[in-house]
Amino acid sequence: MGLLRRLIGLLLILSAIALALSRTPDWPVETLVARWAPPPSDFIEVKGQLVHLRDEGPRDDPLPIVLVHGTSASLHTWEGWVKVLKRQRRVITFDLPGFGLTGPFTGEYPRDNYHGDNYARFVLDLLDTLKVERVVIGGNSLGGEVAWRTAFLAPQRVASLVLVDAVGPAFTPIEVPIGFQLARVPLLNRVSEWALPRELVQQGVASVYGDPAKVTPELVDRYFELTLREGNRRALRLRMQDLVMGEHADRIGTLKLPTLILWGGRDRLIPPDTGRQFQQLIAGSQLLVFEELGHVPQEEDPVRTVVPVLAFLGLD
Repeated sequence: MGLLRRLIGLLLILSAIALALSRTPDWPVETLVARWAPPPSDFIEVKGQLVHLRDEGPRDDPLPIVLVHGTSASLHTWEGWVKVLKRQRRVITFDLPGFGLTGPFTGEYPRDNYHGDNYARFVLDLLDTLKVERVVIGGNSLGGEVAWRTAFLAPQRVASLVLVDAVGPAFTPIEVPIGFQLARVPLLNRVSEWALPRELVQQGVASVYGDPAKVTPELVDRYFELTLREGNRRALRLRMQDLVMGEHADRIGTLKLPTLILWGGRDRLIPPDTGRQFQQLIAGSQLLVFEELGHVPQEEDPVRTVVPVLAFLGLD
């Protein structure tokens, strides 16, 4: 018994040393700006919250397009779409609080509240700050949830909706990125705030692509470095531990606005059946499935996936 205790003690000591050696500290936002916020990036204050934002295209557009990214992503996920859309429309992208260069909720916002409604209210505050009255809003994954919640809370401000592999009705994932799994496990989720192997991020990004071969080192760098932005890992833990599957999904059927639903046929995180549920719930909505793409089709193949958006918006 004494030998067993000594072995266990030695194992704990070695584990602690390994953890200390593999520590991945938070990065101050200032160290990330040069690489991940070149022009046309800007930072604006929204109720005391400093927000990383890009506002592109014709400023006289009466109905700007707002695009909202998903969990652990950033405004960069929309770059391919924005390149096309900004030729004719004003396009606003930004990092949600807790992700990218925006960082955790601060200012007048309640700390540690990463629920969907709080995000939707933040979006409305952002529009007020930009003096934008009415928009087309689209979102991927968590961003899709934020988009439909915004439309529900302020229907007079949303003209139409684009949902891309969105969170909504309860679903059963086929595969969940390991980082997301760890964020929901007590104690282990604290460890992930201390150590974050780059390989873990690479696995997570590959798992949400239909074709993992498209995942480049620079893409992994972006997800890895922006996750390390100070406070973001803690925010992810809080978001994931408070996640309630299907929360307020009964609201979706009350939405009365033109809606385009896009889905990746190889989405293993939120399977395509969820897209079909959205189509059934939102009267008159359109659903298009890209069979070979995954959970982030707008990022994996922006050229193909933006085409139905152009048609939906009546653009050339």
